[in-house]
Amino acid sequence: MNLSDFDYFLPESSIAQTPVEPRDASRLMVLGRQSGSIAHHVFHELPSLLNEGDLLVLNDTRVIPARLKVTKADTGGQVELLLLRKRDDTHWQALVGGRGVRVGTQLSITDSVTASVIAELGGAERVIAFSGPVEGILRERGQMPLPPYIRDDGSTDPERYQTIYGRSEGSAAAPTAGLHFTPELFDALRSRSIEFAFCTLNIGPGTFQPVKSENIREHQMHHEFAQLSSEAAAQINTAKQAGRRIIAVGTTAARTLESAAILSEGGEFAHPERSVSPGTWRPVLPFAGDTNLFIYPGYRWRLVDGLITNFHLPRSTLLMMISSFAGREQVLAAYAAARDLGYRFFSFGDAMLII
Repeated sequence: MNLSDFDYFLPESSIAQTPVEPRDASRLMVLGRQSGSIAHHVFHELPSLLNEGDLLVLNDTRVIPARLKVTKADTGGQVELLLLRKRDDTHWQALVGGRGVRVGTQLSITDSVTASVIAELGGAERVIAFSGPVEGILRERGQMPLPPYIRDDGSTDPERYQTIYGRSEGSAAAPTAGLHFTPELFDALRSRSIEFAFCTLNIGPGTFQPVKSENIREHQMHHEFAQLSSEAAAQINTAKQAGRRIIAVGTTAARTLESAAILSEGGEFAHPERSVSPGTWRPVLPFAGDTNLFIYPGYRWRLVDGLITNFHLPRSTLLMMISSFAGREQVLAAYAAARDLGYRFFSFGDAMLII
């Protein structure tokens, strides 16, 4: 399939700049996965739209204040670092903003902490070696890495770009489908005997790296750390064996679940077709490691029966994943309807339930 197959028109006015309050007051479009039917709700109505016994799987990652402004040691030129992934106590993968930031460039962080660029990974991505741990510096001086399409004036509460259940720090972006949940909504879901399990995917360039090749099959996903615990795997297996649905909250939770399923079959992320026959389900095993699974139309879904997600950017891997789950034509029709009806798009926008 071609990159242009996943393009659509969206006016700038449809891009949400601020979140709604309360969190669960966002609009919720319900898209029938098989029928293509569309219905319109509010997110706090979610309990009535799910079945008793459904298992929601949520990504418990937390965003770190990963945007850091530094200077070049020799010229004083400004450089912006977006820390993407911690390799060890002093080495990070980062996106750099600034001219001439090549291998050997020395950076001044504070009076006592410096850094140097030790590798180029393609594009603006670099490996940065710091002279000491930077977590404390990030807490003091780091900024929340809001997406570039949000014109941040500094008034947004950083906690509003976190889910209320996040606990595993390590992401450069929020799992935005989870931003709609409130404690009251969790209570309402529990009262309907809807259960919860948690996984972790630390969101980095694999999630938001733009697709540049016209043939989408040539796109290479970056690796991101993901984890499914023994407890969560047991919850999923129990639900599946009982015929209950697995509902992924967000594309990152969906990627974690499908990655676990492929590994449990003995398959490979690069060749997910190399596994057991369609229709054969094996219990999912816990795992912790990197995933670069790229889901696009033609992929055979293994674990996920339903998906809660936001509205995604044109030409993005996230839109390709949604199209794989519900059909490209149906998804693009739903997006067009959402645009025409004034839905709010992207990270701080409204949500979709595909079921």
